[in-house]
Amino acid sequence: QVQLVESGGGLVQPGDTLRLSCVVRGGFGVDFYSIGWFRQAPGKEREPIGCIDSSTGVNYSEAAKNRFSISANIPENTVDLQMINARPEDAGTYYCGGAGPAGCIKYEKLGMDFWGEGTVVTVPS
Repeated sequence: QVQLVESGGGLVQPGDTLRLSCVVRGGFGVDFYSIGWFRQAPGKEREPIGCIDSSTGVNYSEAAKNRFSISANIPENTVDLQMINARPEDAGTYYCGGAGPAGCIKYEKLGMDFWGEGTVVTVPS
């Protein structure tokens, strides 16, 4: 059974760069799956950031395309998220979600098939 585990959360200062990783455990290699990144601020709904798969490459939500980048590290079996210029409103829980091949068509509607438990990011004001 495939598992996703996020890491890299913690305290990030305003203006700094955030780097998170989502490791794929079990199942096939990371390049088989479609992996998306999502976040949820306190009291708000989960929102999509972007998704990567071998069919469509990387897709970003409109709100995310200027400050976020997603990349796959095949030797490490991870999908990594980088966000530049952290702001207090970026605080929340960051999740990765997965689906089978060509599954990024589902990410904007949060329709991934399996999820990590999330990693918490704090950005002080």
